[in-house]
Amino acid sequence: MEAVFEGINSVFGFIGPLSDFLWDFPTNFAWYANIPVLGSFSFAIILLLGSGIFFSFKLGFMQVTHFKKAIKILTEKRSVETGISPLAAFFLSSAMRVGPGNIIGVTGAIAVGGPGALFWMWVSAFFGMAVAYMEGVLAQIFKEKKEEEFVGGLPFYGRRLLGNKVWVGIFLSVLYILYALCCLPAQGFNVVSSVGRMAEIVTNTTISTDSLFYYLVGAGIILLTAAIAFGGIRKVTKWTDKMVPVMAVLYIVVVLVLVVMNVKTIPYFFRAVFAGAFKPDAFFGGVFGTVLAQGVKRGLMSNEAGQGTITMSAAAADAKHPCEQGMIASMGVFLDTMVICTLTGFVVVMAHCWSGAGAESWAALDKLPKFTESIAVLTPGTAMNAVMTFLVTLCFCLFAFTCLLGMISFSEIAANRIRKDKICMNTVRCIALFVAAFGILCNIAGLELGNLWAFSDLGNILIVYFNVPIVYVGAKYVFRATRHYKKRDGTPFTSKVIGRDDCEFWDKKAEAEE
Repeated sequence: MEAVFEGINSVFGFIGPLSDFLWDFPTNFAWYANIPVLGSFSFAIILLLGSGIFFSFKLGFMQVTHFKKAIKILTEKRSVETGISPLAAFFLSSAMRVGPGNIIGVTGAIAVGGPGALFWMWVSAFFGMAVAYMEGVLAQIFKEKKEEEFVGGLPFYGRRLLGNKVWVGIFLSVLYILYALCCLPAQGFNVVSSVGRMAEIVTNTTISTDSLFYYLVGAGIILLTAAIAFGGIRKVTKWTDKMVPVMAVLYIVVVLVLVVMNVKTIPYFFRAVFAGAFKPDAFFGGVFGTVLAQGVKRGLMSNEAGQGTITMSAAAADAKHPCEQGMIASMGVFLDTMVICTLTGFVVVMAHCWSGAGAESWAALDKLPKFTESIAVLTPGTAMNAVMTFLVTLCFCLFAFTCLLGMISFSEIAANRIRKDKICMNTVRCIALFVAAFGILCNIAGLELGNLWAFSDLGNILIVYFNVPIVYVGAKYVFRATRHYKKRDGTPFTSKVIGRDDCEFWDKKAEAEE
């Protein structure tokens, strides 16, 4: 088996360099890198951050002016006949956004770019909230009703905006499904490895990855995932409705305890972040671009604003107006980066492991051990450290498992743009489960297959390059919908509001309410 894994790893050896090239282009060319200031910004950063700035101004900074309104919508008690509630859609999107990247991504960004990278995560998230709003509104405008559910998202609004061509919808659906399949092995790997780590903490022993324990855990994870995924989007949301609040609150509480225990280091945290954002130490490359690139890249890859990969959840909601779900999509970015990622940054920066005599040994650790090592520095006593490490590992496990469920569910929704039948749905589910099982087997074999994991980075940037231009194509419709929402004149949202005639669901809804 090991020979098979190593063969697969070597076949995909080109993926990592290709992904890095696309993310860094054209800063990897000397003629561009030598341009003052501009040479520090890759095209991906310009596209994502620039779009966020542009949309923020065009929307009148909706992420600020309608922040309270978004919270009010989330807290409303609403029963729905079709689809899921806006709150359930928020939890479902958070199941995807709040993933292992909130721990290992932030830790890795600080390890490479220093504490200043966290500042640029905040900046990218603030403007990314506007991009998420745009995506969420488009997903709602062009959603379609399928029996007792709504389906939509990138493959659906992409098809409508690009001439309603069948091949466009199929291409974008396949692109998303491939993206999910590239990410699923890592999530399967993360779930089983974190369960094993928790067992080791409880028993205070080392458990071999090829032991019966790991085989049983792996089988259990696949069976549980299958039981939930084959129940459809509504069954998945029942689980995410329960797991997302638990994992988010638990993680917040654990980190806040660490902050309180080390309250004297809080001023140092803010000094390190703000000073490092503009004056990076030579240890971290000594250039402004390194810090900014790490912050923006890891921030956007964590909250997924601009990728279109969360839009399926926005479309699944039974919203009163498309703009309401756009605001909720924006709130998802806020929770992911401004709250969860910031808390991770607190732990890593306050522990000081990234600087000082032990910096080299800390940097050599893998990303999750980097974080647990930081926890050990901040917790006095072996027992306290074990409790904190166990709770954080539990959160990491839930982060990965909810991502697993979300990717399978969203792949199912994307498949609706290809064929709307159970055979297609079940085929996609089975393939996704098989790929997730492959990641679990990688853990059992003691292999991480780093080259294969690089597929997720490649999938992220490819979807960005397709999704953001499509959002620009549909931007005028979002702006018109937003103006209609802000007027609050009591008129229903219909196709005519945005100057189209193909928003079937909204037109039928308006007719039914007359």
